[in-house]
Amino acid sequence: MQNDTHIQQFFVPDLQKEVVRRRDMREVFTFTIDPKDAKDFDDALSFAEQEDGTYQIGVHIADVTYFVQSGSEVDKSAYEKATSIYYVDHVAPMLPEELCNNLCSLRPDEDKLTMSVIFTMDDNAKVLKYKICRTIIRSDFRLAYEDAQNILDDSAEVAPLLRHSCKLETALKKLNAFANILRRERMANGALDIEQEEVQFELDENKHPIKIIFHKPTDANHLIEEFMLLANRTIATEMGKRGHEFVYRIHDKPDTEKLEQVGAFTKRFGDTIPSSVIEMLTIRAMAKAVYSTKNIGHYGLAFDYYTHFTSPIRRYPDVMVHRLVAKFILGERTRSAVAPDGLEEACEHCSEMEQLAQQEERASVKEMQTIWMADHIGEEFDGTIVSVTDFGLFVRLDDNCCEGLIHITELVKDDYMLNDTKNFRLIGDRTGTTFTIGDRLHVKLLRADIEKRQIDFELINKL
Repeated sequence: MQNDTHIQQFFVPDLQKEVVRRRDMREVFTFTIDPKDAKDFDDALSFAEQEDGTYQIGVHIADVTYFVQSGSEVDKSAYEKATSIYYVDHVAPMLPEELCNNLCSLRPDEDKLTMSVIFTMDDNAKVLKYKICRTIIRSDFRLAYEDAQNILDDSAEVAPLLRHSCKLETALKKLNAFANILRRERMANGALDIEQEEVQFELDENKHPIKIIFHKPTDANHLIEEFMLLANRTIATEMGKRGHEFVYRIHDKPDTEKLEQVGAFTKRFGDTIPSSVIEMLTIRAMAKAVYSTKNIGHYGLAFDYYTHFTSPIRRYPDVMVHRLVAKFILGERTRSAVAPDGLEEACEHCSEMEQLAQQEERASVKEMQTIWMADHIGEEFDGTIVSVTDFGLFVRLDDNCCEGLIHITELVKDDYMLNDTKNFRLIGDRTGTTFTIGDRLHVKLLRADIEKRQIDFELINKL
């Protein structure tokens, strides 16, 4: 346990007692898939083919609320933080390390307590029935996403330990087929298909960036994503239809005027604008997803009911959801509070803290990008205009996705640039010269101010 003397000791599970209270799934084939440097494994999948040709698929989530009692000092601390923050070079966890990386983490070859949604599915990925219950599991394998993808690709790079596991290969390939069906159904129902590359950094021993890596979601990522979405939606639908007060993850419809502007822009310039820029503009027109007890559905996912249930190690709303599920579905007779504040007030707090965490994470990425660019002053790059403001253009570089500003005074000499917001462009009042989102530019790096996290470019020419 961490040396936080203000935080009380956690419960150590009495496994013999818990086996009686829970569905024992330790003999069912189970595994986790996470980033290769992860230590807090909060979700696992189990897979078993039934005699009647159906499949039993379990989504197992670390039972954090067994260890974190409502109203405890650990609980109050977690609520205050509301979320873990993932900086480039470290994580600021919501829970103490002993919980995140040990007691709660679904590490292989260890008996672990979980809250689960167990699905019975046919060969077309149709859910025939499901059960929400407390379980005890024992993970057989801990996979990195790269491991899982290598198995799906029949790659020669599969680790020797994994190569000869027929159970693992069978499970992964069947689950991947199901995930593809679930994903296609979501898109057919109107879900937004917006995926952006994640920027990651390789750091040296001094935490200085030596390489920028772009991570695009793979089939292995989509596999986990679809089953987590299925579990979250199932929990929310069950609770919503019971009529109990609940914590929903909601996403309102986009701003109509902004979306119409994007539509008109796409219609006019769509053939010349990169798809990534169109996706970025669409995201900017969207409302932010938040937590609320008042369900309005989730526009982006095209779900009538949705919640966050699958990451209680790093998100406090999931902790609240686990407590509500225990009360109403699992029949737990308790009057203990779900959160230190009232439920709607807690939702608002968690939404605010999530946005602050996202700002912190973006600032951490921007700082590391600025440090990287500081080693390249005077060099020239190709990039794309991704934002237009009254004071200039923001350009994203092709090679490393770093963004910087070309100040408006550096664009066209002896002209006054007007911000044509409806057409996402700057236009010269005298010359008529235009700079539009999506335009390709060749630029030179002028400065990189690490303290201000500010990168400035000089325009060389349009491409």
